Amino acid sequence: MIVDCYTHTWTSTDQLGKDAAATCRFPHLPDRVLERDHASSARHLAAADPVDMTVVVGFKSAYLGAEISNARVAEYVADHPGKLVGFAGIDPSDPKQALEELNKARDELNMPGIAVAPAAQDFHPSNSSAMLVYAEAAERRMPVLFHTGVSITAATKLEYAQPILLDEVARELPDLTIIIAHMGYPWMHETVALLAKHPNVYTEISWLLHQPWQAYQALLGAHRCGVIDKLLFGSGFPYGSASQCIEDLFSINHLVHGTNLPTIPREQLRGIVERDTLGILGLAATEGATSSAAGHRPEVARTDAG
Repeated sequence: MIVDCYTHTWTSTDQLGKDAAATCRFPHLPDRVLERDHASSARHLAAADPVDMTVVVGFKSAYLGAEISNARVAEYVADHPGKLVGFAGIDPSDPKQALEELNKARDELNMPGIAVAPAAQDFHPSNSSAMLVYAEAAERRMPVLFHTGVSITAATKLEYAQPILLDEVARELPDLTIIIAHMGYPWMHETVALLAKHPNVYTEISWLLHQPWQAYQALLGAHRCGVIDKLLFGSGFPYGSASQCIEDLFSINHLVHGTNLPTIPREQLRGIVERDTLGILGLAATEGATSSAAGHRPEVARTDAG
């Protein structure tokens, strides 16, 4: 089974917060600007076609005034049972509200994981409020996806994005499953160190493949440190598509063809794509639960699907 464990969809770039539409530029897109249609649910579903299961990630930041609502994500996921699974966007800056939203996401919206973004939410990853949220997630067996290296606007605080700051979280909460987004780009070597140190830490590779040379170095580092089995596949839609990312991943050794530089074994690259991600993250039961979600859909207002 191929699982894409990192994608987004939204109806407007306004959902990304203040100044996001004006300041975001993406060199790998044809027009270098992420327009509304790039992230529509119709495009998202088409991009998800080559994979068996796709994780759709919500996002919330009081600091940026941003929200891809959990209710909207849950509704979209419920419309496509057996194909999509939702992770709730949680902002730990208000721990009481965050805990309420976490439990609502699990109990009412059928969302088995959460996502946080310290750089975009203006908090240190191991502050006491955030640790309360992670502890609840650990208790409820909900993996936590950490957005790292987030730079959707100039207002994000990259000092809070560094993967090494998750070392304390992993030490204090060894039962919490941690997923580092984008292999911690641009701090991939920090991520490799965390993967080697902590059994409960994993990473996904979306965004990374847009920088082939950096991707080659990061993947080679993971291979040589013996942690490439902790890398999960992610496309990062709308910043990339699953089919293109798979092609780029399998082509990564072309960069060093004809040189004395080492290559990454193809079976290990294939392993990233075919990883038992649902089992690793404790989401295997969710596949069946999602399939029945159409009969237990959350009560949410319909919105424009883009």
